[in-house]
Amino acid sequence: MLTPMTNLRCHQQSCLMLNKLNRRHLVSLIAAGAATAALPVPAFALTEARAKALVDQVVAEINRVIASGKSVNAMIRDFERIFSRYADVSIIARSTLGQDSRRASNAQLRAFTSAFQSYIARKYGKRFREFIGGRIEVQGVRKVKSWHEVQSLVYLKGSSPFRVLFLVSDRSGRDLFFDMVIEGVSLRLTERTEIGAILDRNKGNIDGLIADLKKAG
Repeated sequence: MLTPMTNLRCHQQSCLMLNKLNRRHLVSLIAAGAATAALPVPAFALTEARAKALVDQVVAEINRVIASGKSVNAMIRDFERIFSRYADVSIIARSTLGQDSRRASNAQLRAFTSAFQSYIARKYGKRFREFIGGRIEVQGVRKVKSWHEVQSLVYLKGSSPFRVLFLVSDRSGRDLFFDMVIEGVSLRLTERTEIGAILDRNKGNIDGLIADLKKAG
């Protein structure tokens, strides 16, 4: 459990990150990622071309949903499908739970992963209409340590374009993204802080966290 002072520092860090993301955190519709301790091991089979191809597909599907004219609930369902298909959801969920994942049972981890996936879709998908008339463009890719960083630019009406990085690995046996970085701010760290705050409110009770997560977003 976090001490009150640690909890305060986490809250301040979360506020700073969320203020910087502001409306741009919508880009994390399918966002999240692995904690530093759980970063991908070397994956020699993954190439720059494959990493870019994955993000090209993700971006194409996001752009189609943006232009679909569907209801917000339908968009949320589409985003959950995209997230589950192209993100390393198990690693992302375990990462946001942090050290507390070590004391969770297998059943709790499965329940948390499912609740987290839907929470991400609701949290960011319901703001999707802000993207109507905008687009995401993939710009390039480079290898960073044991993963690949795919660079993109996001264009919104009335705003200057801003940079978003997709971090891609094949650690889980498939090419998947495990984090997104918006103008230098990691979504995985932001969500880890948010999940930690919900767990604190439940006095460390993982079942309580799961129940709250099903209602959050």
